[in-house]
Amino acid sequence: MGFIAPDFPDIDREEWKAKPRLERIKPLALHWVENGFGTPYAVYLLYVVKLVGYVWGGIALIALTPGLGPVSDLTSWWTEPVFFQKVVIWTLLYEVLGLGCGSMPLTLRFLPPVGAFLHWLRPGTVRLAPWPGKVPLTRGTTRTVVDVLLYLAVLVSAGRLVVAAGSPDLVPVGHSAGLLAPVSIAPLLVALALIGLRDKTIFLAARAEQYAVTVVVFLFPYSDMLIGLKLVMLAMWWGAASSKLNHHFPYVVSIMISNSPLQRINWIKRKFYRDYPNDIRPSRLAGVAAHTGTVIEYVVPVVLVLSHGGIVTSLAIGLMLIFHLHILSTFPMGVPLEWNIYVMFATVFLFGANAHVDVFGLGSPLLGVILLAALVAMPVLGNAKPHLVSFLPAMRYYAGNWATSFWCFRKGADGPGTGAENALNAHIVKAARTTRDQLATLYDDDTAELMLAKAMAWRSMHSHGRALNGLLPRALDDIEAYDVREGEFVAGVVLGWNFGEGHLHDESLLAAVQERCGFAPGELRVIMLESQPIQVQRQHYRIHDAATGLVEEGYVRIEDMISRQPWLDGAGSQIPVEVIGGPGDRDRPDVPSSA
Repeated sequence: MGFIAPDFPDIDREEWKAKPRLERIKPLALHWVENGFGTPYAVYLLYVVKLVGYVWGGIALIALTPGLGPVSDLTSWWTEPVFFQKVVIWTLLYEVLGLGCGSMPLTLRFLPPVGAFLHWLRPGTVRLAPWPGKVPLTRGTTRTVVDVLLYLAVLVSAGRLVVAAGSPDLVPVGHSAGLLAPVSIAPLLVALALIGLRDKTIFLAARAEQYAVTVVVFLFPYSDMLIGLKLVMLAMWWGAASSKLNHHFPYVVSIMISNSPLQRINWIKRKFYRDYPNDIRPSRLAGVAAHTGTVIEYVVPVVLVLSHGGIVTSLAIGLMLIFHLHILSTFPMGVPLEWNIYVMFATVFLFGANAHVDVFGLGSPLLGVILLAALVAMPVLGNAKPHLVSFLPAMRYYAGNWATSFWCFRKGADGPGTGAENALNAHIVKAARTTRDQLATLYDDDTAELMLAKAMAWRSMHSHGRALNGLLPRALDDIEAYDVREGEFVAGVVLGWNFGEGHLHDESLLAAVQERCGFAPGELRVIMLESQPIQVQRQHYRIHDAATGLVEEGYVRIEDMISRQPWLDGAGSQIPVEVIGGPGDRDRPDVPSSA
């Protein structure tokens, strides 16, 4: 790859465009094995600059806190509990502004490189309430001035806390600066809860399952607060580890290693696949690497929780720092980079500087109930019934088991940019044009389509991507008559933010888009694939036409997904399904339904 120019496979573009879709995926998937997305090094440099801004920008703002001291004296006050409180709130603010995960080119966000606040401060944009039929005053999908004011309330209350003085009545023993008073924290939590009931996208973007829960813990007495914070960290690691007990995670690891800007040795990358270029399913090495990480996330946090200083604690802290530094260094798609930095700091602060705190000394029954609900009940429900809970509060992080979708727009007769997809630009208020148009502004139409196809190849390399590709013939009479787009990028443009959450581009978004665009039958078809419940080996799919509704729903088996290549078996390939509903064509002879 170059410093500015993206890296593409050496193919004849006209010949490549003439091939069927699955055959177009193959050279791009093979290219990914050794080159990842082909991101220019300049883009990685921009991410590094952004990370520096997150770290030093946060420190500089927090240093304005009365009683802490200047940045030059950081080593004398970084262990102050109020500093940790402010790091959490600063990170929440950074994320809810859209500056953290889900930003810039590695999420195919180019012009502008961030969405979020550009979108959520604009009345008329699309919002999705989590329970519009059950919670009063949350119906509708159009952002109002009230929504903008609630979002501003989140930003202002968080920003105020970052620089606010600690309470002189809440100075922990052995420290010089007071904690944030609970009454000063309450406005942030109230504003976040209210906007969350009106717009689930903003609530998820704030990473509320971690940062808002942590801020709730700040409301309790100091000793219980530290215990609660340690338990939040333990649950985060254990939730992530539990989510990886599946067949999907080795795919994530091999794909992530291929995309690492620091790992440039091709023969090592090829070792993470079974038999490159013939079989690019993850190798045994990828499986061992994946589940070694799972073991680390289960075992080392227990050591941190149960040990109280000394060499054992230091070694455990060091191992977790290396673990998260490795994730950070691979620049995974979705780029949860600031999150990894936060986790590393929290590990040192909670289990290093406060190693003496015993988690078995929790004195508040109310805090115990809150933690059980947020850290145990929610993940259990999310793993067993993933359609009910976002993968974020379910703590099913980055394990390849996400709800996903393909949005299929009928092509136009006059070439790229003239098809049904263009209705998103013409009829929807938003902060950015479609991803294709953003790329076409930077490059040309052919390059834009090739980069989008490379992103689709990335999806196809995951186990669920095989299922989506295999379901396309069930959704479309003529696949080549459609522009097939990743649902993540549709959500990112229409909602202003995306981060692997397929529930942001499910039926609720489709209804909001159809309300505005009025697609005719056959102009937009969407394939939605729910993530796998932990107790079964299949995934639920739905196929919708924007105009006419449900076309078909059923199940695909994990076994049928992981036995195939990203390009399946070549042009026209499908995947066995179990059809359970919908008026669609169930009598196609080429792929019989299977239980």
